[in-house]
Amino acid sequence: MAALGRRWSARVFLALRPLHDAAPPRDVLLFQHERSRFFAVLGLFCAGQGVFWASLAVAALARPPARALPPDGEPAERGRLDLRSALWRYGLAVGCGAIGTLVLGAGLLFSLRSVRSVMLRAGGKQVTLTTHAPFGLGAHFTVPLNQVSCMAHRGEVPAMLPLKIKGRRFYFLLDKAGHFPNTKLFDNTVGAYRSL
Repeated sequence: MAALGRRWSARVFLALRPLHDAAPPRDVLLFQHERSRFFAVLGLFCAGQGVFWASLAVAALARPPARALPPDGEPAERGRLDLRSALWRYGLAVGCGAIGTLVLGAGLLFSLRSVRSVMLRAGGKQVTLTTHAPFGLGAHFTVPLNQVSCMAHRGEVPAMLPLKIKGRRFYFLLDKAGHFPNTKLFDNTVGAYRSL
């Protein structure tokens, strides 16, 4: 009975050993979430918002039409809070430009940081991340595995799994609605926390 228990534990150990020691002989897909249509619509929305707010800023800078004089010939008093004053026009133009820039920048940043797929390269030393990029066109880059840190476990977060990559400013986001074809390998490689 003891020999059977030792054989069983040896098999379990040998089955789990490749997850830690041996490198995969070929590329392995660890995560995939295809949302190209959503990011194409998001890109069009952000571009439309940028054009809209830029046109409002240009319209705010344009001079208002001259007012007709009253019949008695005296120009009307312009108050300090007249909406056509230069201060209001410039303030409105700057505000519209800032809103347009923020909407465009937020959409661009979100699409550049949303991950489409994660591929562990043959040998297990490098990881290729593919993001959706603006308009869902996709952009990919390869980094060493030891420069990737998952900030939370898959079971701890409700919607998005944050990945930190050394030398990059913001987190990369993996949507939990995506497909994890090899969960154990993901948890032991990309999904592991590393101090960067």
